[in-house]
Amino acid sequence: MISAAVVAAAIGFVPNVAQAADQPADRAGGVAAKIDSAKGAAAGAAVFHSPAERTVRKATTAPAATGDHGKAAAAQAAGAAEANPGLAVDLRASGTTAHGISLASRISTSVESSIRVEINWGDGQTDTRHTTNAELLKTDHKFAEVGTHTVTVTLTDLNHNVTATNSVEVQASGSKFTPHGPTRLLDTRDGTGAAAGPVLPYGTTRVKIGGNSGIPAGATAVALNLTVTNARSGGHVTAYPSGTEQPNTSNVNFVAGQTVPNMTIVPVGADGYVEFVNRSYGEVDLIADVTGYFTRTNASGYTSLDPARIVDSREGLGTARGQVAGQSTFPVQIAGQAGVPSSGVTAVALNVTVTNPRSAGHLTLFPSGQQAPSTSNVNFTAGQTIANSVIVPVGSDGRINVRNGGWDPADVIVDVVGYYSPGSKAAYLPVTPTRLYDSREWSVVPGQDYSYLPLGDGKPWVTGYVLNATVTNTQGDGHLTVAPDPNTWAQYLGGTQSRPTPPNSSSLNWTKGATVPNLVQASTGKTGVIDLWNRSWEPTDMVVDMFGLYEY
Repeated sequence: MISAAVVAAAIGFVPNVAQAADQPADRAGGVAAKIDSAKGAAAGAAVFHSPAERTVRKATTAPAATGDHGKAAAAQAAGAAEANPGLAVDLRASGTTAHGISLASRISTSVESSIRVEINWGDGQTDTRHTTNAELLKTDHKFAEVGTHTVTVTLTDLNHNVTATNSVEVQASGSKFTPHGPTRLLDTRDGTGAAAGPVLPYGTTRVKIGGNSGIPAGATAVALNLTVTNARSGGHVTAYPSGTEQPNTSNVNFVAGQTVPNMTIVPVGADGYVEFVNRSYGEVDLIADVTGYFTRTNASGYTSLDPARIVDSREGLGTARGQVAGQSTFPVQIAGQAGVPSSGVTAVALNVTVTNPRSAGHLTLFPSGQQAPSTSNVNFTAGQTIANSVIVPVGSDGRINVRNGGWDPADVIVDVVGYYSPGSKAAYLPVTPTRLYDSREWSVVPGQDYSYLPLGDGKPWVTGYVLNATVTNTQGDGHLTVAPDPNTWAQYLGGTQSRPTPPNSSSLNWTKGATVPNLVQASTGKTGVIDLWNRSWEPTDMVVDMFGLYEY
């Protein structure tokens, strides 16, 4: 007998239920604590200091007369300055958010006096405080733009007509994006970017990012399409900044003989390198193609969007109806579509899916007006349905191109999840890869149900998260949809939430028994709660790792 719920779902309607997949408040609340910890460590990693000894003191009144009167006035001013010889300020600053810093001004004074404290943030903004004694003043500030700023603090002793000034150069922790034409930086099969030869079991390899292929030495993170091929056994690959500990996360999961890609945004080590560890018992070849990088400069910020489908060859959406022929290319209009502005867009964040391919092949996405590069974004085998996250530069006409590099036709689906532009305010803050959620530790997510995570609850300035979502222990075919939840975290805590409706988009696809990862650039929407939908009829486990966040 088929249940009413199954029948209803089959025609596109799932009945309301009291709550989502079993998710105790204490478990979901722990996600917020993990995010705050990772973000705090990333933002506050750099400390900027100017000691009190650098303070410059001077009298506030200059002698106006000459001769003996001038000498007397000068002596009086000097005496005023010496009246408070200990007036000084020590400055220490550290990051708090992608755009923000916290400044600690340690004020010292020899005498109790009326002291005005003026903070010039170096961006046209100022703050004024007052004190009468030695004091530690803490002040937070948010810069409109990332990059370097000179913060100057001036103390004015109003009773003794003397000032003391110190400055410190600070840098907000956030980074903005610069698109890069798809370029292969690493291929262990032919020695591109590293020694030729597969990566040994539980071995590592590394690729130079900063100072390579036009990427500046100060790059903080890089967008790579990472592909595993010629795998001798099952396992996973983890990408991480050189000079740091290997994280307990994964970027690409694979089985023996599989070729599988996954997009990753990974921090760059202090020496300009990114490392990869092969966590399997067999050798693998690794390929890494760059599509962009992040720097602490005023490049392109990011705007998150609710997932929206802009291409589906099965329906004739965004392209001609019917499968895309092998060795053919079709254009996709990006500007002016699905919330993307009609101009000023430098790159677009997509989720691209191939389905019903008649033979093995790959897709390549690249900006219009350019030749197709020798890189790949989605690799597939005959009959496979597979998705991958893609960041692709947008051509001057607002378009991109999609090329089917296989010899036979395949269907192509494209969902847009965000875009980069100089007018977008959100900057990227990379964090140490952090596991936020693992349903295996709690309870499996039932079919046609969802798990909700309060990633941005109470933080409206956080607009999106860079996540790696993985499904495992899959008991049937299906796909994962990641989307903002219209309910607030308070509604879930109070049991007054309503069941959301998932959008017509997919973040990753799987077949029974497969373990499949994909990078997800998830919008926090209006409430800061993000849903992970199991769009299968059977239960599956979900794992979510955080690599960074966007905030303004």
